Amino acid sequence: MSLKFEILDNADIGKVVPLVEKLNDYKIPKIILKQRFSEMAEQNYECAVILDDNVIVGVCGLWYCTRHYSGKSVEVDHVFIEGNYRGQGLGNRFFKWIYDYVKVKGFEAVELNTYVTNAGSHKFYFNEGFKILGYHFLKKF
Repeated sequence: MSLKFEILDNADIGKVVPLVEKLNDYKIPKIILKQRFSEMAEQNYECAVILDDNVIVGVCGLWYCTRHYSGKSVEVDHVFIEGNYRGQGLGNRFFKWIYDYVKVKGFEAVELNTYVTNAGSHKFYFNEGFKILGYHFLKKF
C-alpha cells in the first residue's frame, strides 16, 4: 500500500463520483452528481483525496468561507473511505493532513455535517474533538 493525500485537480473532479455514489447509497443519479461536482469545482471548494497507488480510495470536500461565529473556516463535506481501508487509522491520518493543510492556508476552524443515521461517523468525529453546535436543516424546492 502506497498511500498519499492530495488536493484533486478540478479537471479530475469527476473521478470522485463513484465514491460519492456509494456514500449516498446510489440515491443520486450519476449524471446529477457529475453536474454538481462540475459546478462545485467553480466555487470556494477543493476536493481532497486519498490515493493508493494513484487509485482514489477516499474523498472529502473542503468548502471555504468566513463565518461570524468561527472566523475563517473550512467545512468538510462528503467524507468517504472505501470499506476495506477502514479501521486502520486512515481517517485519523486524513483529517490530520486536512488540519495541517487548511492551517497553512490561514483557516482557524473546521466544521462538518454528518447524517444522523451514521453512528460510526459520530464516534469518529467526537474522537477528533468535534462538538455538536446545532442541527442542520434542509428544505428542497
